[in-house]
Amino acid sequence: MFVIATAGHVDHGKSTLVRALTGMEPDRWAEERRRGMTIDLGFAWTSLADDEMTAFVDVPGHQRFVTNMLAGVGPVTAVMFVVAADEGWRQQSAEHLAALHALDVRHGVLAVTRSDLADPGPAIAQARERLDGTGLAGIPAVAVSAVTGQGLATLRDTLRDLTRALPAPAPGPARLWVDRSFSVRGSGTVVTGTLASGTVAVGDELLLYPSGRTVQVRGLQSLKTDVDRAGAVSRLAVNLRGLSTDEVRRGHALVQPGAFAPVTSMDVRLVRAADRLPAQLTLHLGSAAVAVRVRMLGPSAARLTLATPLPLHIGERGLLRDPGAQHVVAGFVVLDTMPPGLHARGDARRRATALAGMRDRPTVAEEVGRRGAVRREALVTAGVLAPGDADPDGVVAAGGWLVDPVVWKQWAAALHRVVDEWAAANPLSPGIVPDAAARRAGITDARLVGALAAEAGLVLDGSGVHGRDTGIRFPEPVRRALDEICARLHDAPFAAPGAEDLARLGLSRQHLAAAVTAGVLIRVTDGVHLLPGAPAEALRRVAALRQPFTVSQARAAWDTSRRVAVPLLEYLDRQGVTRRLDTARRMMTKEPR
Repeated sequence: MFVIATAGHVDHGKSTLVRALTGMEPDRWAEERRRGMTIDLGFAWTSLADDEMTAFVDVPGHQRFVTNMLAGVGPVTAVMFVVAADEGWRQQSAEHLAALHALDVRHGVLAVTRSDLADPGPAIAQARERLDGTGLAGIPAVAVSAVTGQGLATLRDTLRDLTRALPAPAPGPARLWVDRSFSVRGSGTVVTGTLASGTVAVGDELLLYPSGRTVQVRGLQSLKTDVDRAGAVSRLAVNLRGLSTDEVRRGHALVQPGAFAPVTSMDVRLVRAADRLPAQLTLHLGSAAVAVRVRMLGPSAARLTLATPLPLHIGERGLLRDPGAQHVVAGFVVLDTMPPGLHARGDARRRATALAGMRDRPTVAEEVGRRGAVRREALVTAGVLAPGDADPDGVVAAGGWLVDPVVWKQWAAALHRVVDEWAAANPLSPGIVPDAAARRAGITDARLVGALAAEAGLVLDGSGVHGRDTGIRFPEPVRRALDEICARLHDAPFAAPGAEDLARLGLSRQHLAAAVTAGVLIRVTDGVHLLPGAPAEALRRVAALRQPFTVSQARAAWDTSRRVAVPLLEYLDRQGVTRRLDTARRMMTKEPR
């Protein structure tokens, strides 16, 4: 399907022409027919050739209803621009063209109506002059009369050629801007809109913005025909399950989950704007019209703060309209949906310079390079990376982040420096915990520390981040005390020193933890430390007992106290080499080596 919007001044025959082309009445309301003018959006369709359907979004031309017009034009990439032969170019012709140019609409047909009432030549020449310098410069022109039928066949052929020349929809996630919401008896809430990208199917779960609520597609119609699935570009009616009509309205959007994020602040490039813009304007994008606060950053750059969040991608185009003056004051291109803060003097000027160097559609590598590091999902919801794309070449992918290679090397070097500094200041605790290491090294996310440690030739284990050589250097009194304990345990492997012995030798909990890290001792439980070979010796001795055995039998085999025997048995249980049968008995589960 192809979708074409109409544009042009009020009462220049847009609706009449659509009716003549399609045989359908595009106007919606009895009030519209009574007044003889389009107030809101109308929709009609026809087959121009080869059974390919073309839908028309008929927009109002009256100045009072420009907001409605923008809601119809916003999601559409082709236009039938209508100018009356007997009136020529008028005020709303100019405003409609300004909007289309700012939206970068480049595909269209100029239809000069009422050619039975006046020579269409002057109106065609005048319109071509006004279109010159815009994206619609050079579009074909057709003189037509909906009353006499003159030129209708030529217009149909020209529109058919237009649809054949339209580029294929850009690949992307599903998003449908809602332009109408109503209730159908027996079905519930139905919304209509133009699906400009992606695919929607019956049963799909979508997100409704700005609420972020999950909704389910109960049914689909395209041009009043039930369908199970529809792809871009399509005019759709979507029946939503479990949603009342007062919860959805024009300007809301149905989007594919995980493919968009609600945008409340963004930096934009201005198109055809004055040097200064009013601080309060209305943003038009898709079918949405949202109040925004404007902060000028430079002659062609601004930061927009939205009163209502919208699901937007980098590279999209929209309009800024002054509701007081009632005219479009600028177009814009979205350059950044996650802009940095502006706090220091000169930040705005520096930001404008940075924005001037950005492309409308950046590559992943460009976006990562500009940010240094960014969550992968953030680039997906910003429209820079497709959800199913592989991690791109030229960036480092780790822990859900995409990192610029230069930044990655800098982080690895900073982590190595932090670990060295920590080891020098804490000789008994050479390992620094990842959170502290990330904070000191300026690493964005502590979850990246493991991969960076490998990059820097470091080790991340239970003791934290440290060099491959733990580098523990015990003070001489501590070393002598540990030597004494080791000698005693060598002679009596299960005679773990008690608190009084440790205090007499001057060994603190920190000293013992460092000894465990260094592999000098093992920790069985608080207050019970043995040589590393003690568990194997303990298992060898209980293997000689009749199975199952009791705590008392194990204690006797080990020649130790209950203070050591009970936690040592629990230690062996945790290792899976013994198993507790009941309150009194255990048995071995593995033979000792």
